[in-house]
Amino acid sequence: MNLSDRQRKILFGVLVVALAAVGVYLTAATPDQHKPSHRTTRPAPVTGGGGGPAAPASPPPGITSEVNAGNFDIYRLLPFGRQEFATAADTAQKFVAQYGTYRFDEQPQAYAARLQPLVNDQVAQQIAQGFAAPGIRQQRQQDKTVATCTASLDQVRDIGNNSIIFLVTGKQRIDKAGGGSDDSKQWAVTVARDGNALKVAAFEPADVGQAGDTGGGGRG
Repeated sequence: MNLSDRQRKILFGVLVVALAAVGVYLTAATPDQHKPSHRTTRPAPVTGGGGGPAAPASPPPGITSEVNAGNFDIYRLLPFGRQEFATAADTAQKFVAQYGTYRFDEQPQAYAARLQPLVNDQVAQQIAQGFAAPGIRQQRQQDKTVATCTASLDQVRDIGNNSIIFLVTGKQRIDKAGGGSDDSKQWAVTVARDGNALKVAAFEPADVGQAGDTGGGGRG
């Protein structure tokens, strides 16, 4: 079929429109899964570690500025911060006062329970055994001994990375059936980190005393 130039132009225009319509149809019919997704994956929540109490706070960093006697903070040079040091001192003082306070009719378990929060397990066991020793207990029961004790912090003997040794004087009032008397004894008390706490790890008379880090138990 012979077409004139005008007819060929009209036919070409019709074909262009038809092809454009087909393209629009195919674009509209494209499935959604081929389109890029705008959703983002949220990261899984981060959970912390164990829920136990925090370890004792580390001491602040050392001193780099010029040392001034007016604002010198010695705790910045020690392995124990101010709060830890105060807690250790309080523990040593309370321990000596509690250790020297007892009654002839007090059960060994009750005596040990009073001291338990202040001492580690090894010292607690030794104290209970010493208080329950037959000879000592019978003598106290016979004399109806009642002892009360106060304690004073005297000195810091030594500071280690995990322990402090305090010299503590216990002043004891001892009442018996035959009368009363006063006694005074100085103790070397080692307070050491025990997990997340500070507890008495050793004690003995100051003239024997520990010269270093934690040691064994104490003497009654």
